Amino acid sequence: MKKKVIVLFVDNNPGVLARITLLFAQRGFNIASLTVSETCIENVSRISIVVDADEATIMQVIKQSSKLVEVHCIHLPDEDNMILKDLLLLKIYARGYDKKKICTLADFYNAKIIDISDGSIILELVASPQIIDEYLEKMQGFEILEQTRTGITVMERGVVNFYCSL
Repeated sequence: MKKKVIVLFVDNNPGVLARITLLFAQRGFNIASLTVSETCIENVSRISIVVDADEATIMQVIKQSSKLVEVHCIHLPDEDNMILKDLLLLKIYARGYDKKKICTLADFYNAKIIDISDGSIILELVASPQIIDEYLEKMQGFEILEQTRTGITVMERGVVNFYCSL
């Protein structure tokens, strides 16, 4: 099975996210990543869901999701024409001699150092999920104090036309 991204445009109402994720749970597969944000359209949110599922299962979930009154549009982005990004915040225990190595790796991966405190450094990296995974692998030699990721969000290049009942 391959990871697929599904984008939904929904009413920004309480309970909508719970109903959508319940559909996925009822089909028996895990959501690998989920992001929700407001859009430029008032009272409409965008949900990006990444799942490991075959095409038939995804089509079944899309069909079921589209029956929800709050769902205006469901879109499968073109994998060859999309930009995927994830945000990582990483707090590392930093002894004096480690700081140079941490800064060198940060520079190499275009991570930003957003805080240097007594004994720790907080880094921010916005990149594709693969780059973030690679960066985390390189950072395993350091003592990681905290780590958080926002989840994958996606946008297609160019003008993309898809029907939405907005």
